[in-house]
This record gives sequence, C-alpha cells and structure tokens, in this order.
Amino acid sequence: MSISNRSAAVIAILLGVVLSWSSAVVAADWPHRTVRLILPVPAGSAADFSARLFAERLSQRWGQPVIVENRPGADGVIGVSAFLSADDDHTLLYSISAVYTVHPITREKLPYDPVRELVPISPTSDVVLAIAASEKSSIRSLDGLVQTARAQPGKLNWAGSPGLPPFVVGGFFKNSKLDLVVVSYRDLAPALQDLGEGRIDVFAHALGVIMPQVQSGKARLLAVASDVRVPLAPDVPTVTEAGFPELRMDGVVGFYGKRGMSEALRDRIASDVRAVASDPGIRERLAAVGQAARPGTASEFAALLDQYRRRLADLAKTIDFKATQ
Repeated sequence: MSISNRSAAVIAILLGVVLSWSSAVVAADWPHRTVRLILPVPAGSAADFSARLFAERLSQRWGQPVIVENRPGADGVIGVSAFLSADDDHTLLYSISAVYTVHPITREKLPYDPVRELVPISPTSDVVLAIAASEKSSIRSLDGLVQTARAQPGKLNWAGSPGLPPFVVGGFFKNSKLDLVVVSYRDLAPALQDLGEGRIDVFAHALGVIMPQVQSGKARLLAVASDVRVPLAPDVPTVTEAGFPELRMDGVVGFYGKRGMSEALRDRIASDVRAVASDPGIRERLAAVGQAARPGTASEFAALLDQYRRRLADLAKTIDFKATQ
C-alpha cells in the first residue's frame, strides 16, 4: 500500500471513530427538550393507554416533558405520515405493529415505505385482542356467529380496530364466504356506543377497550385472540379453543424512529423503554387492562416484526387477499 493510500485509510478510520463518538455524545445528551409521541390511533385505545403510561415514566427518566399526540384516520396512514414529515429528532412514533406488518400487504399504495422508512426501537406491550357481540344480538359464541352469518347473509354488521382485525377477521369472513357489512369508525367512542346499543353486531378490538361494555352488560365476549386465556377474562375461550385458530392475532405495540436515526440514539431510547417495561408496577397496570408488558431490544423488536410480516403475507395468500388502493 502506498503512503497516500495508507493516509487515506487512516483518515477514513479516524473519521469513522469521530462520527461514532459524536453520535454517542448526542445520544447521551438526548433529550434536551420536549419529546413528542405521535400515535396513529385514537384516544381511549389500548395503544393510547400504554403510550401515556410510558410517556409519564420516560418523562421522569429523561427530565423532559413527553407529550402524546393522537393522529388517527385512514387506518393509521395519517399518523405515520405526520411522523415521517416531522423534521425533528425529538418526535417518535408510538404505534400498533400493523403500520409495519399489515399495511404493506393490505394497501396497494402507501405514501411511504414503512419497512424502509420506519426504524423499530423497542416493543412495550402485547395487546390482547378479542371478539365480542352486542348483548342485544342472539350470538353467544364464535360458532354461533358463523352460523348466524351463514343463515342471514348481509344482515349482520361488524367493526374493528385499525390494523390486524380488518385483515385477519375480515379475511376470515371472506374466506368462509360469510357476508357481513363492515362499518368504519374514525373514533373509538361512537363504535363502543353503537356496540352497546345494538347498532353494531360484532366488534373486534383490544380486550381492555371492550371490557367496560362487557362489565356493564352491554356486550358479550366470544373469544380472545391470544395463545392462552387471560386473567382479565379467565372464562372466555381463546379462538383456538373455540375452533377457529385462523383468528389468532398478535397485537404488539412499540416505539419507532425514522430512517437515519443513529444506532446510539436508538439503543439509548430502547434501553430506557426496556427499563420502564420491566418495572413491576408498569406490568401490573398493563395487565389490569388486558395487556402484557414486553421488554425488548431494538434487534428483538425488528426480528419480531419481520416474523409477523412473513406470517401475515402467508395468510394473505391463503385467503387470496386483494390489497386496496
């Protein structure tokens, strides 16, 4: 190697060291002002609950305010677009995994590439999803739902949270040749009210969100979409126990950054989020609303999302799912 080549190599190495050191310094000093969490889901949702829980604890750890900003609409696209357009390293995305795993499958065109432009930072919790029926309906089980829908095509309607339910539950109805009318809601409160008053026959959403309607006698749980029964509703069967394993859904929630975020900052935030998720008090508060804390590293979160994305892609082929515009 010539002297000039050796000099260039040394300079490149030194530059890399300086840049790495600079990123580490920036990460150590972050945050130095208010941190904003953008949620692509409405207030009152399961992700909204955990976002505010983590915002409170992270604000204490960071010594800076952490505010939650709900930007629902268009099945999460509005919120993600708002996050990606924010030219600010103190703005993070807090979201259900569907923005990363489901949207690339269900939408033919997106104004962004989630896998390329979103950086998984850390998971926070698993949201237990459930399927419920209005107490005013005659539906008492998942099998009863299927039989009623088959006997009365086009007469039943249903609604679900953004992300997985429209894909998994909607795909199940389509694959089973069941004709149910889909009702879309921008906000959660009207959907819950309509479920309680019998204007919605079936509702698929987070267990913790549905439970108040169940406890008030306005809705009935048909099944939970988790692997095992949950403490919040121990008498309710899983979808597998009910005979419909294809309705199994994983509702992981977590933090995301933007492409270009340094590994040092990503890992710094992930470390703090993981510490909060590991706190027994946080675990207890999440369990009380049908969620399970999920501490994890950035690499573990990315691997989990990729696993979910592959599984959902396989499901899309199985049910011959056609993406929408």
